[in-house]
Amino acid sequence: MISIQYKDSETNARTGILSLPHGDVEIPAFMPVGTNGTVKAIKHNSVDDMGYKLILANTYHLYLRPGMEVMENAGGLHKFSGWKHNILTDSGGFQVFSLAPFRKIREEGVRFRSHIDGAYHVFTPEKVVEIQQIIGSDIQMVLDVCTPPDISHKEALEALNLTTNWARRARKRWDKRNEGYEGLLFGIIQGNFYEDLRKQSAEEILALDTPGIAIGGLSVGEPPEMFRDYLHYTAQFLPEDKPRYVMGIGTPDYMLEAVEAGIDMFDCVYPTRIARNGTCFTKDGLIALKNQRFGMDNLPIDPECDCPVCKQYSRSYLRHLFKAKEILGPMLVTEHNLHFLYRFMAEIRLSIREDRFKAFKRDFMKRYNKEI
Repeated sequence: MISIQYKDSETNARTGILSLPHGDVEIPAFMPVGTNGTVKAIKHNSVDDMGYKLILANTYHLYLRPGMEVMENAGGLHKFSGWKHNILTDSGGFQVFSLAPFRKIREEGVRFRSHIDGAYHVFTPEKVVEIQQIIGSDIQMVLDVCTPPDISHKEALEALNLTTNWARRARKRWDKRNEGYEGLLFGIIQGNFYEDLRKQSAEEILALDTPGIAIGGLSVGEPPEMFRDYLHYTAQFLPEDKPRYVMGIGTPDYMLEAVEAGIDMFDCVYPTRIARNGTCFTKDGLIALKNQRFGMDNLPIDPECDCPVCKQYSRSYLRHLFKAKEILGPMLVTEHNLHFLYRFMAEIRLSIREDRFKAFKRDFMKRYNKEI
C-alpha cells in the first residue's frame, strides 16, 4: 500500500507512493477539504488538473445531508459528485466534539443534535464504519474522542480509553466489510498533551494493525511549540511501513514540521477558507487582497506562480472582485491557494529526493515569514 522511495538523511522526512483503490498518490501530500462532497468555490476538474489525487470529505455532514439513502442510491460519493480519484472521510468525531452543548458521549457511542434541524442522532464506531462504506471512502477514519488542550490527566485518560475501545470495535466491523469494498481503515492516536498517554495510545492503536495511522488531537488551539513537541514525540512511535496522517494542519510552517517528523498526509480547510476572504499564499507570506495598497497593484498574486490565476489576473482586479462582492473573487483565490500548496508539496518531495529538505525548510520559512 505504501512504498517509500527516498528518506532525508538529516530528518525523518520521506517520499514515495501511497497506493489506494482509486489510484496512486505521491507523498507527502496535502488533501484539500471537500466537507460536503465538494471543495468550496472550485470545480472538481480544476482540482484534478492541478494534480490532486486525494481529497477529504466529512462523514458527519454527508450523513446529515444529503443522507445515506441518497448516497446509497447514487452508488457512493465518487459517482454522486463526479470525483474520479481518492476520497478520505473524517469519522465526524471532530464535528461532534465541536458541538459540545449538543452531544452526549457514552461507552456505546455519541448522541448528538443535528446543527441543521436539531434532530437527535447516534454515532457508534460500527455505524460510522458502515456510513463510510456507503460513501465509498478510499480511506475511512475510526470514531474517536477529540479533546481540548486544557483538560486534566484523568479526563484525557478517560477519553483515550474510550477512543481505544471504539477503535477496537471499528476494526471488528471493518473486518466484516462488504465484498468489493476496498477502503482502508486508519486508527487515530489520541492522549491529549500528556506524554505517557500519547505513548499508551500509540501502543494500543498500533496493536490493532489498521492499514494506516493518524495522529489526532493536535492543532486544536495549543501553542505552536506544544504542537511541535507533541508531534515529534508521537511520531517516533509510528511504524515505517504504514502511511502516517496528521489531521487538521494546512499552513506551510505546520506542514513542514510534520514532513520533518516523517508524516505523509495532512488536510485542513484553512487554505480554501482564507481564500474566500481574499487572503492568498505567496512565497513571501500571506497577502490580504482587500487591503487598500493593492488597489493599484498590477502584479499577479505571486509573480513566481504559474497557476492560471496568476497568469491572467492582477492583484488590483482581484481586489475589485472582492470589494464588489463578485463570486469570481473567492473562486480565483481558492484556485491559486490550492495550486500554491500543490506546487509547495512538489518542491518538498523534490528536496527530499535530493537530500536537502532541511535546507529547503529553513530557506522557505525565512522568506515566507519576512515582512512585505
